[in-house]
Amino acid sequence: MSALELLPLVTYGELFPEGITRYAVGGAFIGLGIAVVYLGTAIIAGASTFLETTLSYVSNQSRFQQSRFLASRDWRVVFTAGIVLGAAGYWFLILNPVWEVGFEAAAWQTDVQLWRLLAGGFLVGVGTRLGKGCTSGHGVCGVGSFSQTSIVNVATFVLVAIGTAQVVMAMGVQP
Repeated sequence: MSALELLPLVTYGELFPEGITRYAVGGAFIGLGIAVVYLGTAIIAGASTFLETTLSYVSNQSRFQQSRFLASRDWRVVFTAGIVLGAAGYWFLILNPVWEVGFEAAAWQTDVQLWRLLAGGFLVGVGTRLGKGCTSGHGVCGVGSFSQTSIVNVATFVLVAIGTAQVVMAMGVQP
């Protein structure tokens, strides 16, 4: 079996069944947000050290009391809260307006099994530590600033993701 036989041919419509506009608009907002944070504060916005910096509030372990964590923990909490609240706002106000479907119907619906969500979250966490940053941090901030490390990391992320998706699909696992 050749590599091309493993890759199913898909059309543009299959890749983006709901169009590309939402991805383009979302990407533009992410880039704008990162640019505003950088231009306003000279901080390269990234959320991958959120856990460590937040633990510096409650832990006396020297690992979490490093000056780089202490110096950035306040803005990282605000930044990460903004990510979560922005996604929640989009979900409740745009995708499932609560005034149309009610709060209970709009809240936390997914067809993905809990074990898959947990396993995915764990693997993302491990990958973030190994890659010294998250996918979006390297992809948006790193590639945008021509960081060689980020360019290599993003290429690695994409290749591993394609390979993983092919293996999982070959095993018969459906999303």
